Amino acid sequence: MVSTSRKAREVLLVPTGVKSLSSRGSWTPTPAHSTRRNGAPSVLLVLTRLKASHPAPGRGGRAPVSPPHPCERLTHWTLVARPPASNMNSPNSIPQRKIFRRLSIPAGNTVQIAGLAAACAVLILERFTHSTTAAIVAMIAGWVLLYFFCHGIAHWAAGRLLGIRFAFYTVGGTGNPQGYPVGPRWLFEHLPFFGVQTEKATMQKASPTAKAIMWSAGVVSSAVVPMLSAFCAWAAHLPGSRVFLLFAIFWAIGTLSSNWRSTTGDFSKARRALRSS
Repeated sequence: MVSTSRKAREVLLVPTGVKSLSSRGSWTPTPAHSTRRNGAPSVLLVLTRLKASHPAPGRGGRAPVSPPHPCERLTHWTLVARPPASNMNSPNSIPQRKIFRRLSIPAGNTVQIAGLAAACAVLILERFTHSTTAAIVAMIAGWVLLYFFCHGIAHWAAGRLLGIRFAFYTVGGTGNPQGYPVGPRWLFEHLPFFGVQTEKATMQKASPTAKAIMWSAGVVSSAVVPMLSAFCAWAAHLPGSRVFLLFAIFWAIGTLSSNWRSTTGDFSKARRALRSS
């Protein structure tokens, strides 16, 4: 087994970067570039050139004869594992969605259907109330319930119609935090949004168009379904419904545009699916 010289060990042990040996045995720092994929450490491929130190010349200026050192002109490749760098400002860094809980598909569907039913009940009751405050509260509550409970089940319904199966639901923060301003971003990262995990086998068999439709169904429903509730309130001439309809329209436009520009949103996943065809 060939031992490594001290200089070469310094090349492999420097924690802040990678140092390479030049052909003359001197070493110069080189920047360490690393990428992160799903939290796994990056691996750097380092070419190290080792040169043995010869004994000092003896008497008469002549070096003693000795067999070649086993490290003489040895060049080898060394894999060096570096810890992942958590640079959130890097364009290659993708923030991870905060997951609070997992639910089975039947349990997740039950919760979401119950939420949608509650939203419909509130929107119906708001037409029969004689209190302006109660009508406004009911209108806002119905919109909020639809916004939270229509997204995940829209993915599931579109996917099942197109032959895609799902493993479980996730409940956690938004998967598109960049789409919100700095202030509300923290709030939306901690609100209980529904997501859904696909089964790998059915996703591999699905067509690119089916995948794109399934991914797009979530964000489209999040924009359109709550806005329709505000439109129905306006059509029923409920107090405050005109202002709320304008708010709902602007919110829907913002939802679609921010998701379209995001690198982690549903539209981005749909575009990647279509490009893979």
